[in-house]
Amino acid sequence: MSMQKILFTGGGTAGHVTPNLALIKRFQQAEWQVSYAGSEQGIEREIISKINIPYYALTTDKLRRHFTWQNFLAPFKVLRGMGQAFLLCRRLRPQLVFSKGGFVAFPVVFGAWLNRIPVIAHESDLSPGLANRLSFPFVQRVCITFAEGAKFFADNKKVVVTGTPIRAELFAGDAQRGRQICNFTETKPVLLVIGGGLGSGVVNAAIRRVLPQLLQDFQVVHLCGKGKIDPALHEVEGYKQFAYLNEELADVMACAEIVVSRAGANSLYELLALRKPHVLIPLSTKASRGDQIENANYFAKQNLSTVIFEEELNDAVLLAQILKVHQQKTTIQQRLASFSLPDTTEVIYKLATSLINHDQNKA
Repeated sequence: MSMQKILFTGGGTAGHVTPNLALIKRFQQAEWQVSYAGSEQGIEREIISKINIPYYALTTDKLRRHFTWQNFLAPFKVLRGMGQAFLLCRRLRPQLVFSKGGFVAFPVVFGAWLNRIPVIAHESDLSPGLANRLSFPFVQRVCITFAEGAKFFADNKKVVVTGTPIRAELFAGDAQRGRQICNFTETKPVLLVIGGGLGSGVVNAAIRRVLPQLLQDFQVVHLCGKGKIDPALHEVEGYKQFAYLNEELADVMACAEIVVSRAGANSLYELLALRKPHVLIPLSTKASRGDQIENANYFAKQNLSTVIFEEELNDAVLLAQILKVHQQKTTIQQRLASFSLPDTTEVIYKLATSLINHDQNKA
């Protein structure tokens, strides 16, 4: 029997790529031949290049929320990408395409559908993004993170509640090694700040404004995004900034007692899985479709997340909420421990194999 083949896609932000890493590893363990289709310049190319699998770059573009001449060119780029994706799927002939969404995904999903290749899509957020809404008619299954998300899809028979895949290595972090990476001592608790995959100017600025007060109670490790490091703060004792962490993230996560983060579904799901008390600052509707606000509200209602909306964000509120979460961390950890999470990677792998077996039996 020839080796099974799977083509992954998804990109635009790290959140549309990192869940694929956990799944890629699982399919490789089962000796599937794995490849990836992404954009020419997106963050997905950079992330996937580190794991040594074939990467196929497609022409594509996103529809920007503000007026720009680039929006006039976007449809033509997408059409070209659809043609490229169709030919790629015809050449590779994978048994399955797995789409994580983002603007690169739809051309690949459509190309797979034209080639009669089954597709599984995954939606991390409570409500689906544009790519997954467009892709829905052409997929066999859509995996969702939250059960409440099913109401956004017309055909519930296609919808499966799976959670979000999390890289297994995140659970193997070593707190002592995390402190060493940051040059931190054992004397003060560690506050981890995650500014989102691209680095949030709002979160970065807010944290840096209150840094002197924070350093009285915490050591602060700050993931601030590519090009967002502040050289003036390099020598500040008890403060360590990184553009992005890959292998070291598990250790740094392990040493953090409290986390301040954007409310992207993947980061949020990781915080829940690792039982980390946290403060969320969701991206406002000025810069997004409001998905982070929906995610944050969902968990705030369950008393699992503390939320500060951007309109309410000021120095006093930020400090007060961080200190409040730290004071209540034991209670919050108990609540987080009672929140059950499925083994998403295994659930999706089994779904994929059953879908393919069903498809092959029909043939």
